[in-house]
Amino acid sequence: MQTVIVRELALEFVRVTEAGALACGRLMGMGDKEACDDAAVKAMRAALETVDIDGTVVIGEGEMDEAPMLYIGEKVGTGRGPKVDVAVDPLEGTTVLSKGLPRSMTVIAVAEEGCLFHAPDMYMEKLAVGPKARGVIDLDAPMEDNLKRIAKCLGKNVSDLVVVILDRPRNESLIASVRKAGARIKLIPDGDLSPAVAVAFEDSGVDVLAGIGGAPEGVLAAAALRCVGGEMQARLWPTSSSEVERAKSMGIQDIRRKLLMDDLVKGDDVIFAATGVTDGELLDGVRYIGPIAKTHSLVMRGTTGTIRFIRAVHRLDKKPRYVNVRESGTP
Repeated sequence: MQTVIVRELALEFVRVTEAGALACGRLMGMGDKEACDDAAVKAMRAALETVDIDGTVVIGEGEMDEAPMLYIGEKVGTGRGPKVDVAVDPLEGTTVLSKGLPRSMTVIAVAEEGCLFHAPDMYMEKLAVGPKARGVIDLDAPMEDNLKRIAKCLGKNVSDLVVVILDRPRNESLIASVRKAGARIKLIPDGDLSPAVAVAFEDSGVDVLAGIGGAPEGVLAAAALRCVGGEMQARLWPTSSSEVERAKSMGIQDIRRKLLMDDLVKGDDVIFAATGVTDGELLDGVRYIGPIAKTHSLVMRGTTGTIRFIRAVHRLDKKPRYVNVRESGTP
């Protein structure tokens, strides 16, 4: 498959996630998750309008009648560049940011048109690992067997592994299985995208992401793992007949089919970018210091496997839209 997303766009997508992080970061701990999300959405949309792509949002803030901006099917970019699929989470961890907790970030993934799984907004069962454990996981196998194989690939004992799981009743049986196998667990209250990406980095302190979380976040995580040679297996986990019908309307006939990497992200022509809003396993949150703000971002490109961490200093007097977010309500 010919590469259509030019490398110069990678930094442009970092500018998009930086914009979202700068806009919503000042609302940390204010208790208003809707305002946090609104600020990030508006800033990222404005930044996307300047990027030379002919993009269509395939993972976004909902349907056109549910979200005013960055809805599924919305066209983004100047229209002058390559035709691409855009998956965006303007703020991964709205509740997390509103409470001032770790692991919130702004995220975008871009791939050649038709190459990202069009995931409905429902739950998804996931199992994700980094490059060293690629090829040994099986979502249908007992968790104990998966952990043994992962530990062997990583040169660890099962008791050394750290498995991140959302702390939800729907994951109770999985948590029990991991504990029985003897692995360590980090239970998190929200936001499983950050640890799903973190499994690709040996010094992140995360070896495995497992459990049932959001399907859109699953596609974004798969895009990140595709860039670095990691692996995710997944399965949609509907909770109602209406969700099943929704999936079928999007062309997903076998709702319980195990989804492999090629189902989630086709090919390597993909770019993933994220900026930390609050501190997480991989990224530091936004720091405001008088007239400046500091951001910490990650950008990865699948065609080359290049991973860049970017620390940026922003002059807020030259970016006035990010100064008075709390007072104005808009970035």
